Order: sequence, then C-alpha cells, then structure tokens
Amino acid sequence: MNWTLALPELVLALCGLAILVGGVMPKRDTTFPVSIATLGALLLAAGLVLAQKQGVAFGGQYVADSFSSFMKILCLLGAAAGLIMSMDFFAKEGLSRFEFPVLVLFATVGMMVMISANDLMALYMGLELLSLPLYVIAAIDRDNPRSAEAGLKYFVLGALASGLLLYGSSLIYGFAGTMNFDRLADALSAPEGVGPGVIVGIVFIIAALAFKISAVPFHMWTPDVYEGAPTPVTAFFAAAPKIAAVALLTRVLAGPFGDVASQWQQVILLCSLGSMVLGAFAAIGQRNIKRLMAYSSIGHVGFALMGLAVGGPSGLRGVVVYMAIYLFMTVGSFCVLIAMRRNGQAVEGVDDLAGLGRTDPAMALAMAVFMFSMAGVPPLAGFFSKLYVLLPAIEQGYFFLATVGVLSSIVSAYYYLRVIKVMYFDPALPAFDPRPAGVSVLLAGTGLFTAFFFLFPAPLLAAARVAVAALLG
Repeated sequence: MNWTLALPELVLALCGLAILVGGVMPKRDTTFPVSIATLGALLLAAGLVLAQKQGVAFGGQYVADSFSSFMKILCLLGAAAGLIMSMDFFAKEGLSRFEFPVLVLFATVGMMVMISANDLMALYMGLELLSLPLYVIAAIDRDNPRSAEAGLKYFVLGALASGLLLYGSSLIYGFAGTMNFDRLADALSAPEGVGPGVIVGIVFIIAALAFKISAVPFHMWTPDVYEGAPTPVTAFFAAAPKIAAVALLTRVLAGPFGDVASQWQQVILLCSLGSMVLGAFAAIGQRNIKRLMAYSSIGHVGFALMGLAVGGPSGLRGVVVYMAIYLFMTVGSFCVLIAMRRNGQAVEGVDDLAGLGRTDPAMALAMAVFMFSMAGVPPLAGFFSKLYVLLPAIEQGYFFLATVGVLSSIVSAYYYLRVIKVMYFDPALPAFDPRPAGVSVLLAGTGLFTAFFFLFPAPLLAAARVAVAALLG
C-alpha cells in the first residue's frame, strides 16, 4: 500500500486538525491567524502535489497522475482565492469566525480525494467530505434568513444527490461485481458485462454529479444558494468545488465507463444543451449580480459538458482548458463583487455598478475584461476556452451542439454587455469604499491572465495535453 502517494491530502488534513486546535484556544479573535495558517497549508499542499509521484495506492482506490495534479492545483488556487476574498469581507460584516477557513480547508481535502478517486467508494467519501463543510459555510451568516435558507436548500438537495450516487453505485456493484474503476473498465469492455442494471446505475451517478456542477436539469439550487450565501462563500462555490466535480465526472466517464460511451453520451448532450440555453436566457432579466453569475456559471458548465460529450483527446483537453480559464474569470469577477461596498454596506445589484468607469476606472476596466471574456470576445481568454470545446464538436460532427453553443454565447453577450453599459454609460453613483489589498492583487492577477492569455497559451495547453494523456492511459 503506497500511502505516500496521498501525502498532499494527509498533510492537508493534519494541518486542518492542528489549525482547528489552535483556533479554539482561549484568545480574543483567532480568525486572521487561522486564515493565514490555512493559506500556508494550501500552499504546502500545492507544493506536495507538484512533487507527487504517479501511481496507485490504497488497494487501487486512489490514483495519482498528471490529470489529478493539474485539477488539484486549480482547486487549491480556487480555495486560496476564496479565503483571501473572505478575510476583509467577513471582518466588515461582523462574521469573523475561525471555523470558516478550517471548513474551506477540509472541503479542499474532499475535493482532492474526489479528483484522485479510483473507486466508487472513494468517490463517495471525497464527495461527502466536500459537501458537509459546504452545507455549513452556505449558512455561516446564521442571523441572515437568506443565508440560512441557502444552507437548508443546499443541504436538502445535496442529500438527495448523495442518495442518488449511493443507489447508482450499489446498482453498478451488484451487476458488475466491483467498484474499482480499473476492474469496472475491464468488466464493461465485454458486451456481456453491460447489462441494463449497470446502465441505470451510470445514469444515477451522472445525475448526482450533475447536481454538484449545477447542470440542467439539476441546477435548481444554484441561483438561490449563490444569492443567499455571503459573497466570498459564493465565490468559493463557483470556483473550486465546481472544478473538482467536473474533474471527477470526466474521470468517471472517460475511465471506467469509457467503453459504454454510447449509453451515457446522450444524457451529457442533453445536459450540455439545457445548461447552455438556460444559462443564456434565464440571466437576461436578473438584477442581482450574484444571481446573474449563478446563471452564467450554469451556461459555462454547459460548454464544459460539450467537450465531455464529444470525448476523445481533443474534447477532454477542451474541458481541462475551459475549467482552468473559467477559474480565473470567475475569481476575477467575484473580486469586483466583493469590492462592491458603499458606506460600509455590501451592495449586489447590477445597477449599483453605475458609473464605475468614472469613479474607479481600474476596477471597471477589469470587470469589462471579465465580462467580454465570459461572452467569448476575442482575443480574451474566454474566447479560447470556448474555441477549444467548439472545434472538437465541429470536427466530430456535432453541428447542432456547436450551433446551440454559438447562439447561446450571442444571447448571453446581452447581459454581459449590459453590465459594461451600466458601468460606463449610466449616471455615476457614489464611489465604492476602498478595496482590500488582497482583493486588489487577485483582481490584477486574474485580469492580466484573462487579457493576455493569447500571448502565452502554450504552457496551459501543454499541461492540459499531458493531463488528458494520463487520464486516457
């Protein structure tokens, strides 16, 4: 049992326990030192992931490869960004609690376990280790009815998704005789191994994971939870857990169920089509920018699923590249949302951005870059993310899927451009309060990446190619 392969997860979990003990020490306020310690733990985990050897551990339940390393780094970046955004925000809102960084840390351990899962039971353990902290932090502003409602909705629907996952896993185990991904791939490669029970089990697992990535028709929780949860929590939800769930879905469908793609491909196609269409049209009338970002994220998941539905090295590479660029666009957009404070109060309306181009030109420029990028305007990073999933779809003959993707991008451009129009052409409102230093650094970094990705795409594309090659074996 080569347990040293799981050193990043083990070290991060031990750091979490140590930080938790430090947090409950009888001091006046330990939130800031706990947050700094958690950021240090995430940095240490990232270093261990980069130095991680490849192989299989724990009796085949855990796999370490280039794909897992790439996606874990993205999740660690998303978690660190969520923490940095939360520190000043929670202090100003009177929500400073040391439990938040610790819960984010344990959720990150769950994400890393999910991404390296090579067995249905390990998959479930990772998913639950991720979900339980998320239920709590969604309702961390417990005196706010909207936050409590968000946590309750997320918990109820999350429990339903966990039940679906367990039921699907039990069906697959019952009909295929194993839960290990490698042995499942061997069993399902023979025609007699693909019975109706296995197919039904696969559908249940896809439904459970589609809930986690908020793909249509399992998206119903997303707008309410995004709006109700505190903004840094929403930023964390939109970035890291979504990337981990997409990585897990990609590993499950491309690995053990790769030989039965014809059985699940139509389900992914429908989820992709529905997500792109709903994400484009449902956001048009939104006046709350967090709800707008919720529908936007649903649309982006639809594009990622397009690459998964097409499959093959080019389609899966598109998924990996899309999620990497999505992380930077999402973190940058939420940095602007975090900075939307006027007279000490957080504001969330699209109209609250009115005149930002005159009161804070730098932040307005960054937000315009993110909105244009999400709309897929060249030469920004978002254009390339969509290009790398649309091209494989066209090459493989999925013309209808690609056409719907292009048309939904055109429709979604309306509400992205509306944000830009409000910032630059509406009468100016009073300026926002000064931005926290950490948020300004994140905003600058993500903005530069999004704006100038076209100058240096090679490193990301090369890393994505290596990751997909490891996934496909």
